[in-house]
Amino acid sequence: MNTRTFVAVAITLVFWSSAFAGIRAGLEGGYTPGHLVLLRFLSASLIFVIYAIFRKVQLPKGKDWIRLALLGFSGITIYHTSLTFGEQSVQAGTASLIIAAAPAFTSVIAMFVLRERLTLVGWLGTLLGFVGVGVITIGSGGAPGFTKGALLILLSAVMTSLFFVYQKPLHGKYSAIDLTAYFTWFGTLPMLVFLPGMWHDVSHATLGATLSGIYIGVFPAAVAYVAWAVALASAPAGVISSTLYINPVLAILIAWVWLGELPHIVSIFGGIIAVMGVTIVNVWGTNKRSKPAVQMGSAVEAVEAVEATITAGSERPAAGTIAAEAAEATAVEPTQA
Repeated sequence: MNTRTFVAVAITLVFWSSAFAGIRAGLEGGYTPGHLVLLRFLSASLIFVIYAIFRKVQLPKGKDWIRLALLGFSGITIYHTSLTFGEQSVQAGTASLIIAAAPAFTSVIAMFVLRERLTLVGWLGTLLGFVGVGVITIGSGGAPGFTKGALLILLSAVMTSLFFVYQKPLHGKYSAIDLTAYFTWFGTLPMLVFLPGMWHDVSHATLGATLSGIYIGVFPAAVAYVAWAVALASAPAGVISSTLYINPVLAILIAWVWLGELPHIVSIFGGIIAVMGVTIVNVWGTNKRSKPAVQMGSAVEAVEAVEATITAGSERPAAGTIAAEAAEATAVEPTQA
């Protein structure tokens, strides 16, 4: 991994991991969850509008408008709204542990939707992932027991899994950053329901809370995707994707430094179980002899590698290059924050 790749990976991991603490900081600083998530995605949408002004964005074709709108609603509106409301009562580090287990849900969804086959070991890994999620959820309130906030974040994990599986037909048609822009714009529109009373929050919240809301919109929700694309274009996708396992660890450390939070020991234990389960599924869980459908984000990573041409200034790779990147990618799903 060269210096350029390392920097791109570091930027991506830090931004995505810090989003969980950024949400908590915004909530603690005076924002309601609805107003905070709207501030975040108005900021992110503005970044993509600026991008669209200076770079030609491909217009969706035919029924792709409907798919983009539905995916924006599920993967942006529901995911981030549930996550933000959930973090009212769930610590940032614990939230990151629940989201980190999303690939366990993806493997099951992909089996039904994309006809992807799991081996017996894969099923055991998936089961272990679900057990880990259950343990995290039980310990999320600081004491044993399920909480409403943890269940909302669990809903977010399911939504992001559906989001990654059902967007597969769009890859190859549109660049990764163009897709992210459309998902962001479509996902922001339903959030406008939170607009009434927003000025009250903006005028009464602390400056730190407002800056946190803008930060998580500009950097984790927008800039990090560009850095991720640059990293994938500079090294094998499988190597780069494996770094995503660091996300929960970084999220816990950032929340500790930024907010003084540490997850309950039960949640940490559950996180270890969940990550073990996801690792088993990713490494040994798929039947290599069966026709692969999508390996939890491999298609996403392959197309994102192509998108790096925007920032690197190189020519668009041929289809064979795209296929090679997809083959290199491991079953590690980029998790949102």
